[in-house]
Amino acid sequence: MALIVSFVFLAAMLFKRAGIGVTLVSTAILMSLLSMELPQVGEAWVQTTSDPVTVSLVLVTFGIMLLSLLYKETKAIEALSESFGGLLKNSKLIVSALPAIMGLLPVPGGALMSAPLVEKEAERLGLEEDKKTYVNVWFRHIIFPVYPMSQILILTATLTQVSLTSIIISQIPVVVAMAVVGYFVVLRTARVNDEGVQMPRFRENLTSFLVSFSPILIMILSVVIFRIDVAVSALVGIVTLIFITRPSLQTLKKVISDFSIYKIALAAYGAMLLRNAIIFSGVSGILGQAVASSNLDEVVLLLALPATLGFIAGLPTVGIAISVPILAGSLTFTGSSASLLFMSAYLGYLAAPTHLCLALTADYFKCSLNRAYKYLAPSLAASFAVALLAYYIL
Repeated sequence: MALIVSFVFLAAMLFKRAGIGVTLVSTAILMSLLSMELPQVGEAWVQTTSDPVTVSLVLVTFGIMLLSLLYKETKAIEALSESFGGLLKNSKLIVSALPAIMGLLPVPGGALMSAPLVEKEAERLGLEEDKKTYVNVWFRHIIFPVYPMSQILILTATLTQVSLTSIIISQIPVVVAMAVVGYFVVLRTARVNDEGVQMPRFRENLTSFLVSFSPILIMILSVVIFRIDVAVSALVGIVTLIFITRPSLQTLKKVISDFSIYKIALAAYGAMLLRNAIIFSGVSGILGQAVASSNLDEVVLLLALPATLGFIAGLPTVGIAISVPILAGSLTFTGSSASLLFMSAYLGYLAAPTHLCLALTADYFKCSLNRAYKYLAPSLAASFAVALLAYYIL
């Protein structure tokens, strides 16, 4: 009963468009109060708050969001996108690569940042509004499954206790497939109109790109090559960007006082609190036994549960935070199973009509969601198939 009431409450909060952080924390508190004695509730709260894993996840989320806002407020993101676009001579490359580059800054609804940049090149390709919507949303999101600073990926690795590297390796084929699918669905038949286009100034654009991209590059290299803690790497990226852009004190105050940073950090904490509430209350054990006795195949569970939750909530964090403690009772996570869980929640979220990037992009290009789904649906189906194939092979 506690589970049903909590999930109904969760759905109601999401329907009311309450912040995801407030929603997850509130749901965790409600589930705890309905299923545990007060001493247990306090224990779950203290353990979550003092857990080094939780602290690290919150700091990472805070740092990445802070870096994203610094890029925006210092105009470094404009220099990055314009110089990168200037390095490419092919409009097809620009409309696919620019959203992906912007995707390195995982700001909620961030596809709206790349929409004006994509629009110019998409018009040269003769793309209609539904195709503009598709390329902006699709290519923005193909980078996250292999981006080591992705908050969703870090959350998955944290909850499943599987190394970030092993999950990323398992998802490389899916990302390659998503890029190929995106090209064949929309870009293959597009024709470029180069009339009146000037050749880009390569040297100037390369210099500008390397400078503006260096904070992100240093951050990624710190994690992947030097194995530095992700939270520390995010701090290094922030310091590097501040050194390059020399923002005013007023700009720094504006960034620090932006409430969206704290809402995203709260969401990370809420995911961990909800996970512990499910475990401490015994709900995960009950559901785990039910799942085990159902004789459903592991693959079906890894596909259906996270994808459904991600689609309903329009948020991959919800699908992952709820699925992991439930499935942990019936299976041991590996790189391939954690990857399939991530991709299921992620692709379910991409398909959701409440997905903020999709909604905002469709609104920007004045395109109905039905028209966008004409291209999204087959792309998502193909991506699910490749994710499943990678699970069996890797």
